[in-house]
Amino acid sequence: MRRRPARAVWPFLLALVTACGADPPAPAEPTATVRLASYDFQENQILVEVYAEAVRRSGVPVSVQHGIGTREVVAPALQQGVVDVVVDYLGTALVFARPSFRDRPETPEEMRAVLRRVLGGRGVTVLEPSRAEDKNGFAVTTAFAAEHGVGRLSDLAPLAPRLTFGGPPECPDRPLCLPGLEEVYGLRFGEVRSLATRAETVEALLSGQIDVGLLETTDARLGVAPVMLLVDDLGLQPRENVVPLVRVEVVERWGNRLTDALDETSARLTTGDLVRLNRAVELEGLTPEEAAEQWWG
Repeated sequence: MRRRPARAVWPFLLALVTACGADPPAPAEPTATVRLASYDFQENQILVEVYAEAVRRSGVPVSVQHGIGTREVVAPALQQGVVDVVVDYLGTALVFARPSFRDRPETPEEMRAVLRRVLGGRGVTVLEPSRAEDKNGFAVTTAFAAEHGVGRLSDLAPLAPRLTFGGPPECPDRPLCLPGLEEVYGLRFGEVRSLATRAETVEALLSGQIDVGLLETTDARLGVAPVMLLVDDLGLQPRENVVPLVRVEVVERWGNRLTDALDETSARLTTGDLVRLNRAVELEGLTPEEAAEQWWG
């Protein structure tokens, strides 16, 4: 995974300290550039480059900070004014912002409305979601599926105690990952392994180190490697439309030049585009910046 060197380490350390319960830092002063930040996985870095290029073309100065960390770091950084724009995923952003929200809205419009109300009190606005979606998916090899006759997540219930699951380090704590699999599907795996990247997950599946692994639904290796996603037949995963989250103060400063650029990008972006962008980076060797430039043409 290619990453740019961190260019603002101290502010993000402050955000991390705040997320862990320390006193918050003083509000950041307005900057001369709009600061976009990505999560610590490659697809999000690609998306940030796509949106950053749109903002850049609108004449608004931009800086990009990649691989800042997990949601626990990036969310408070946005709310405290350490960064200005985060490209997020609608359902996961809502679950994180309101973890105790039981009657989850189902449509992107309803989800955006709830998320906007929640984050509005934290100085963040939610722009128009795109048609592009990337959900958590759970994969097995095609050989495993044929041997055990599985095609749905619910088919794993009698097998799970004998299976090894592999996923990112945060998976045991995320409601849409292992806790959700246990609560919704009753899946209690015999062993759980922490895997740093999705490429490592695919390698572990193919080598038999794990039986089930987390792969996003837009992963570049799907259709290339002999792995398949199991159907989420009980609807654990929410809608996950790509959506920009922006500090209200930054919207007030830059106005329509900023929001139009972000909204126009969302209006153009599709799930197919997201798959192709991932393939360009993961399989063809482009950097996220190069893939974004190629997409814009």
